[in-house]
Amino acid sequence: MRITILTLFPEMFDGFLTNSIIKRAIAKQLVEINIVNIRDYTLDKHHRVDSAPIGGGAGLIMKCQPILDCLKDVKKDNSKVILLSPRGKQYNQKLAHQYEKEEDLVIICGHYEGIDERVNKYVDELVSIGDYILTGGEIGAMAISDSIIRLIDGSIASESIVEESFENGLLEYPQYTEPNEYDGDKVPDILYSGNHEAINKWRKKQSLLLTEKYRPDLFEKYELTKQDKKLLEENKSDSQPKWEATAINKGKKFIK
Repeated sequence: MRITILTLFPEMFDGFLTNSIIKRAIAKQLVEINIVNIRDYTLDKHHRVDSAPIGGGAGLIMKCQPILDCLKDVKKDNSKVILLSPRGKQYNQKLAHQYEKEEDLVIICGHYEGIDERVNKYVDELVSIGDYILTGGEIGAMAISDSIIRLIDGSIASESIVEESFENGLLEYPQYTEPNEYDGDKVPDILYSGNHEAINKWRKKQSLLLTEKYRPDLFEKYELTKQDKKLLEENKSDSQPKWEATAINKGKKFIK
């Protein structure tokens, strides 16, 4: 896969490209990332890439000429071009999976007060990473690229992706590390039971409960199975479910 990012500030991507999963994916040649400086394409004699909006108004607007000449230079026949814009569809994990299937993705980063309206005619999709204001599209481009690259086969272990938040429509279950107890707060006994079926059942319940509590918007869209409904019903009781108590009792030798 190839990702090309058009930006006025290429230096912002230095750390992004040289650390962690992104660095390894590039080294494995799983992805090629090109950062292209829009400033290199300006025809303005003063090398300007922005100007005051026609008709008056606050701030500066990115000119269409440098952006579109840059786009024409990097775009391939199979390129999908996206522009980060508050008008765009909300970015989510489903969209990340769609973009991961693209062979060539071009991301245009806006900056300043906005971009010349005519640029919109040359892109395939407008995308927003949220209802808040950033100085430019660079952080959004990094977020989108990161979310896509980690889905590419070989970037990270496949089992790490399957159970992550948003992959199955729910938030991920709680995770713990040693020590077993810290400041009176203990790791749930079920996780030491050695009964993987019971552990998975407990984790599913926790995912359901966490999603219902923290992301009711996601929970409302999630289609509950009979098993899911039963797990949620169990939570209304103060007593421990029989399957959980049995698993813990049988695995007492592992419980610290």
